[in-house]
Amino acid sequence: MSGGSGGSRGPLDGLLVADFSRILAGPYATMLLADLGADVVKVEGPQGDDTRTWTPPVRDGVSTYYLGINRGKRSIALDFRDEGDARLARELARRADVVIENFKPGGLARYGLDHASVSAGNPGVVYASISGFGAGPGRKVPGYDLMVQAISGLMSLTGDPDGPPYRAGISVFDVMAGNHAAIGILAALRHRDATGQGQLVEVNLLSSALTGLVNHSSSYVAGGTVPYRMGNAHPSVFPYEPLPTADQDLIVTAANDGQFRKLCEVLGLPEIADDPRFRHNADRTERRGELRPLLVERLRTKTALEWFDLLVDAGVPCGPINTIDGGFAMAERFGLDPVVEVGEGDRAVPTPRHPIRFSETPAVYRLPPPELDEHGAELRKWLQDFLEDDDA
Repeated sequence: MSGGSGGSRGPLDGLLVADFSRILAGPYATMLLADLGADVVKVEGPQGDDTRTWTPPVRDGVSTYYLGINRGKRSIALDFRDEGDARLARELARRADVVIENFKPGGLARYGLDHASVSAGNPGVVYASISGFGAGPGRKVPGYDLMVQAISGLMSLTGDPDGPPYRAGISVFDVMAGNHAAIGILAALRHRDATGQGQLVEVNLLSSALTGLVNHSSSYVAGGTVPYRMGNAHPSVFPYEPLPTADQDLIVTAANDGQFRKLCEVLGLPEIADDPRFRHNADRTERRGELRPLLVERLRTKTALEWFDLLVDAGVPCGPINTIDGGFAMAERFGLDPVVEVGEGDRAVPTPRHPIRFSETPAVYRLPPPELDEHGAELRKWLQDFLEDDDA
């Protein structure tokens, strides 16, 4: 049974995804799959996904949090404690190409919806499980992004050097784990195409966090150095931070010697690029306290947007510090068309465009974020027909 029709069918057209996840990491992963053409069935409890109630803000009475990560899906509300509903859920999992869930490890076993149970009747299934801290000793600990930001060490890196640790402004590791889950699912589908064999794909937020800390993780595991908060400064590159101009800060990221030379030329300071103290990145980073005032003195002579145009034209990466509306405006300026409307008439919902562009199989936006159990009747009938055939 396919989802709504549209122009392009997407590269994952024909795949059925049974989505037993909620909140953010899992729904974000399945939205990406839906954008790529998969038929995603969002299975919710009778009260619905928690994010439906995470307000404000709202659009037409619906949480914008929920709207932002659930387009392209059909919703069915099932109470697993009811054997009839649990049987429908098991049948959906038996028919699915992909099952994804983020219950506590082992939490679905009692309903016959764990990997062992599902794969016994559906050996080709790709079963993706997202947890906070894995299926080992950390399995009993609920996985919330803020907890992982704290436990992983990210908060120790965020904020002013003399101030308290801060969380990132978004649930960065939920999003990262959702991306990792989508990558893992696609890799497992490639393996299934080659062998016919499904498999279990496990993602946890803490592992996503530790790999996502990239250079900071490497500084510890490879260099034995524990990083610390540096505000907006970079530990290994300078200039790579906000610098004041005549009106506001401007992000300047002259991350190599060539970019630094271009920066100095635009600022009218070519001699600085040839100064032995600042000739190479390691020199500039070590002597940032000497170099920064020289750059700031010249930057204060023009506004951030004036410098932005001059520096970008010269090939120096930089950018103003926008609010979210400014970020979307900049994307419009760059021709990225960052917003797509999904649905028609009163159901049309503006959402951020899928981040990947394909030359032959573009993303599709078939359905607006569903109301709770919006597609329950059709899905129940579809699944019940299979069950009746099996019972006959």
